[in-house]
Amino acid sequence: MMQKFIGSDVTSMVTLPVLIFEPMTMLQKMAELMEYSYLLDMADECEDPYMRLVYSTSWAISVYYALQRTWKPFNPILGETYEMVNHGGITFLAEQVSHHPPMSAAHAENEHFIYDITSKLKTKFLGNSIDVYPVGRTHVTLKRDGVVLDLVPPLTKANNLIFGRTWVDSLGEMIMTNLTTGDKAVLYFQPCGWFGAGRYEVDGYIYNAAEEPKILMTGKWNESMSFQPCDGEGEPLPGTELKEVWRVADTPKDDKFQYTYFAHKINSFDTAPKKLLASDSRLRPDRYALEQGELSKAGSEKSRSLSLSLSLCSQNWNGLASQTG
Repeated sequence: MMQKFIGSDVTSMVTLPVLIFEPMTMLQKMAELMEYSYLLDMADECEDPYMRLVYSTSWAISVYYALQRTWKPFNPILGETYEMVNHGGITFLAEQVSHHPPMSAAHAENEHFIYDITSKLKTKFLGNSIDVYPVGRTHVTLKRDGVVLDLVPPLTKANNLIFGRTWVDSLGEMIMTNLTTGDKAVLYFQPCGWFGAGRYEVDGYIYNAAEEPKILMTGKWNESMSFQPCDGEGEPLPGTELKEVWRVADTPKDDKFQYTYFAHKINSFDTAPKKLLASDSRLRPDRYALEQGELSKAGSEKSRSLSLSLSLCSQNWNGLASQTG
């Protein structure tokens, strides 16, 4: 069945069994980037333009610990939303704005920053693995000085989808550009080599607008990141030392879905606004049934959600066709 999809973009072409899902939608997964939002608060408060990028890129890297989970999130249906409050003064709102191709939009804001993302994925199925290319765009505005940051994330690859133990790797360049000053961070995610060599490792530099290195960064995307001032050749400045800027928080032991404490908060109604939209992901029957361990019910509700989504797409297409004649 899968052979005919080799080399194709399978973002919304293949229906998968609920057995491999986690009780979270892609909209909720987008919210996981807010776990370490305090790093953006620190970037906004910082006067050093290069340290701003150190804090901001560490924030962008922090979500990759959660992205290594191999459970698949539910695809949101057209018009589905997710809203989160009560975390670091943030209001987060995401909506599924297109079914095919799947596309989501999200906005988050607190007193320090504004976060906007258009999330669109392009995939390439390779038989026993799949490459996931993030072709959307992310902008962060730091409120104090109005600095705008643009993020281009690296490729993610899921391996051993059919045979062997499934595992996820992120590889290639992450580039964060300060569109206001021209400074940028270029970090390289090392691909996993033989016997796991190099897996998780991230190295790179913060450059000024003249592309001269100012700060080196190193660490592991599933563990921590550190920084150190450097000279024009990229070598550490004498008398300086590596300083840690971010470290993964403690996580629950033996959690069925490898969730962090924050991931559990995302599913909780404790982070929901008082007037919760009926379209919120928390209220999806298939997601909730899976969370309760009711696999059969989750599977039937997932099929019902897919039928509803296709119906909504058909209605929108027919409406557009009538408007355009």
